[in-house]
Amino acid sequence: MPRKARRKSRSGIYHIMLRGINKQTIFEEDEDKRRFLETLKKYKAICNYQIYSYCLMNNHVHLLLKETDESISIAIKRISSSYVYWYNSKYERYGHLFQGRFKSENVEDQTYFLTVLRYIHQNPMKAGLAKTVLESKWTSINEYLFNADIVDIDFALDLFSSERNKAIQMFMTYMQQQNHDQCLDDRVKVRMTDHEVKEYLCKWGITNNSELQQMEKDKRDAVLVKLKKLKGVTIRQLSRITGISKSVIHRAR
Repeated sequence: MPRKARRKSRSGIYHIMLRGINKQTIFEEDEDKRRFLETLKKYKAICNYQIYSYCLMNNHVHLLLKETDESISIAIKRISSSYVYWYNSKYERYGHLFQGRFKSENVEDQTYFLTVLRYIHQNPMKAGLAKTVLESKWTSINEYLFNADIVDIDFALDLFSSERNKAIQMFMTYMQQQNHDQCLDDRVKVRMTDHEVKEYLCKWGITNNSELQQMEKDKRDAVLVKLKKLKGVTIRQLSRITGISKSVIHRAR
């Protein structure tokens, strides 16, 4: 079945995430991160995209880009292919480095643009790798404050103020605000199979549905609570496996 085409952003701006295959490390050392940034800069000149922010984590990358002459898909393919070729040569390895198709979300209004901008700059801090947004070495935050190299800082700063000093102050205040921003991220959905759930029940001494259904309410609910705590299960799935109604499972405490 052909893959579903990406919905085109009305603004041309996308939040992109490239993740290592099986969450493996894609940057072993600082030289690798410097090489990735050099690759971004190289293909910016070729593809003519605009870069508003970046964040390099050990096993994934966040980018906020705007496509112009070439589609974002072609640009990311150029960037990733070039980096992987260099990485494989350096570490004497073969094959894929990034996991499948890159993830993306459209950024189509100014409010969400600023949210994604903050989310990307705060990524290392929220991961516990930096105490403040300013300590995030491998993000574009310093390009906004000191020396813009590959990042197009004017677009974002002008959203705060037409006066540059005031804009930078407002930008920094916004970047450091505590928040519960939920953007495209590195989480992978985990789904437990029915067989795996049944194996847990067997470990707990329950070999069939009748045993669970005929238990005293307190004991039955204790089992249901344990089932609900398993990572990657749903109420619907548990109801199907146990034969107990979804409402009963939901109320189990």
